[in-house]
Amino acid sequence: MNASFRLHAALAALLLLSAPASAQTPAPAAAPKAGAPTATPKPAPAATPNAGPGAAPSATPKAAPTALPKPAAPKGVTLPAATTVTLKNGARLLLVEKRDLPLVAFSAWLRGGAVTDPVGKEGLAALTAELLQKGAGSRDAQQFADAVDGVGGELEVIPGRDAVTLTGSFLARDSALMVELLSDMLVRPRFDAQELEKTRARRVSELAAAKDGDPRALLGTYFDAFHFPSHPYGQPIGGSEASLPGLGRDDVLGWAKANLGGDRLILSVVGDFDAKALAAKLESALGGWAPAGQLLAPVPATAPTKGRRVLLVDKPDATQTYFWIGNTGIPRTDPDRVAVELGNTVLGGRFTSLLNTELRVKTGLTYGARSSLFPGLQAGPLAIFSYTQTDTTGRAIDLALDVLSRYRKDGMDDATLASAQAYVLGQFPPKLETGAQLAMKLSELAFYGLDAQDVNGFAGAISGTTRDSVRTVLQRVLPAPQDLTFVLIGKASALRDVARKYGPVTEMKISDKRFTPVAAPVR
Repeated sequence: MNASFRLHAALAALLLLSAPASAQTPAPAAAPKAGAPTATPKPAPAATPNAGPGAAPSATPKAAPTALPKPAAPKGVTLPAATTVTLKNGARLLLVEKRDLPLVAFSAWLRGGAVTDPVGKEGLAALTAELLQKGAGSRDAQQFADAVDGVGGELEVIPGRDAVTLTGSFLARDSALMVELLSDMLVRPRFDAQELEKTRARRVSELAAAKDGDPRALLGTYFDAFHFPSHPYGQPIGGSEASLPGLGRDDVLGWAKANLGGDRLILSVVGDFDAKALAAKLESALGGWAPAGQLLAPVPATAPTKGRRVLLVDKPDATQTYFWIGNTGIPRTDPDRVAVELGNTVLGGRFTSLLNTELRVKTGLTYGARSSLFPGLQAGPLAIFSYTQTDTTGRAIDLALDVLSRYRKDGMDDATLASAQAYVLGQFPPKLETGAQLAMKLSELAFYGLDAQDVNGFAGAISGTTRDSVRTVLQRVLPAPQDLTFVLIGKASALRDVARKYGPVTEMKISDKRFTPVAAPVR
């Protein structure tokens, strides 16, 4: 059973950034994927038709023209229609029968994640969430794990900023067990004191190990804390070495009472089952779950910041500099989100991106450079991230900034647009093939108040973008060169002069227990 905690969404990018150069081979230029835009050959001029019996024949008879096939429509994805059931306690069920395999998968989203952590108790939501599967109902932690593993099931809890997500997959014959385990986790968690102590200690140890070794997984946490200093998005999802030791069982019980309840639940189930029968089982198992003890406060809006600022995190033994550069991006519901995704693909979302081409392929300054957005209920960060040797820090950052500035100003050419459209269209369908993927997407859309057109219309929206439309959106979304937040982790004694080039510098030590500097002076 995978109960691993994800330190930050940016961790997903580490495979590209850490793999040796030889392992990061771009996809071969094979035959275009279905739906990818292709160049349409110009037809040969048609033969002159005879005007009538007395007309002179053509000097060189030509074959009748062959009609060219129309370009294939972009290959998209159509979400299956779901049976929607709302329970009396407010829980929303989305059920899709998918009988091609004897499997059942679920995705449960609970509104209210790290944004609900009280000040000084950062990481409480994530700690509580992980404990949901450390003993529930009649089973202790080991018995619960054995129940899942014994039938070859999968179960995972993923704490996030705006929500806590539970996912699982079981054989169809074990669907009754799946419902039992899920309802036990949600309605009857034990929150065992010993399991709490072990989980809390492991979390602290993992943070210390990341700081001592490879801190890339923490870059986003430092960035959030520095960029959103007075906003819930600035709180570390998993907590800090300062906050975690103070979290006790009373804190966990208090958070669970206030934030766990049927009115917070969106549950999607996809697989080999009868929707009517499963709805009855879920009604019986979850219909009596009381609402959360307190109303969920709306997440305050975020906004891009003006000016430049630099956080320098001193890691004295570092031989490399790890950096994030960015500002505030877009929320999940931004109307231009398709154009933003396409634009980010070109900037830093694939191996052949502008950033990776300049910083890795052409100059060898890094093993990988990427850009990404982290949209939520409100706009999360938009950032460029990479790492380089200490003595090439300035060169790498300057090059990244040059790429960003030129791209924001000039956009992309037609060939790059076509390539990016083909890439995104090719990558999209495999993300929605399995029952687990479909369940996750259904819950995500419901959580953000989006309908099926977000998926069903995606391919058409990608294909309909133009250079000018993407450029207009990027000039709104990408930060201007003078409005950037920088986070650098490295050997401060060798980086202070470099860091000052980019703006006022705030310095802290990586050994500090918090991710925010303690009233550090601006240098």
